[in-house]
Amino acid sequence: MKKVMLVLTFLWAFLCSSLMAGDSPLTHVTFVPQWIPQAQFAGYMMALEKGFYRTAGLDVTMLRGGPSNPPIEALKSGNATFCSDWLSTAVQQRSSGLKLVNLAQIIQRSALMLIARKSSGISTLNDLNGRRIGLWQGDFKIQPHALFKLRHLNVIEVPMYNTVNLFLKRAVDVISAMWYNEYHTLLNSGFSQDDLSTFFFSDYGLNFPEDGIYCLEETLKEKPEVCKNFVHASLQGWLYAFKHRDETINVVMRCAEAAHTGTNRAHQMWMLARMKDLILPVGKKTSLGALDGKQYKLVTQTLLSLGLIDNPPLFEEFYRGQK
Repeated sequence: MKKVMLVLTFLWAFLCSSLMAGDSPLTHVTFVPQWIPQAQFAGYMMALEKGFYRTAGLDVTMLRGGPSNPPIEALKSGNATFCSDWLSTAVQQRSSGLKLVNLAQIIQRSALMLIARKSSGISTLNDLNGRRIGLWQGDFKIQPHALFKLRHLNVIEVPMYNTVNLFLKRAVDVISAMWYNEYHTLLNSGFSQDDLSTFFFSDYGLNFPEDGIYCLEETLKEKPEVCKNFVHASLQGWLYAFKHRDETINVVMRCAEAAHTGTNRAHQMWMLARMKDLILPVGKKTSLGALDGKQYKLVTQTLLSLGLIDNPPLFEEFYRGQK
């Protein structure tokens, strides 16, 4: 099975790439996003598709992420030069001794949320008390646990995995969801926005920035220009994606179909629009790709309060924004 997944990973990388031969020697690097091909990673796809990486002197191979190829594990093993992952995950890894650095904070606003049926009598946070709540495992539980602790809520946790079936079958009253993904899945399942009560963690003092670009500290020391160029080309890819949505979704769908993800164009279009809201939130003063020190402190203090880290990494050592 592992051999099959490895073959599929490299097959997807080949099919998703459209690189042209150049005259100048290029530096080869490998990038692993944290999940399967979808518009969540459209900026990197477009940087590859439009030749932004090559213009920056980089020959980039983009591999499939997800459970079969965890991005930070790929960094550790040397199978990846760069990866994307959540800030909370990276902070824990750095705190545990892995010399991981944040080169750019792509998502500025948390997309994690809880969703309930209004018909179940849930319209406020207090209504969650005593309810069955489907929660994803791992770092997806950090914000819910912090919220329950802050609001003194006693809930019944039910492990939730890759579908919204627990909610559809009424096995739980509330589920975890990403605004750009599962929320839209529920709308496509027949719910209207008025049918649902939504609770964004960013609205309750738990705005954790999510996807960022990471590498090992030694990579930054040895190849500072490569790191800088990868970040700049990736940001260029995101800006291009937001300005050319139809073209971008064509590329996303090509990559998704090569990976057999089973998605559709409408869902990916929704996801791309939400990614713009998260990466370029209206009114936010932090520049594109920058990690805000106050938000970093919020994440580290929450991890401390939940006993998930002992010593918060120094912001200046962890964040190495490429200007």
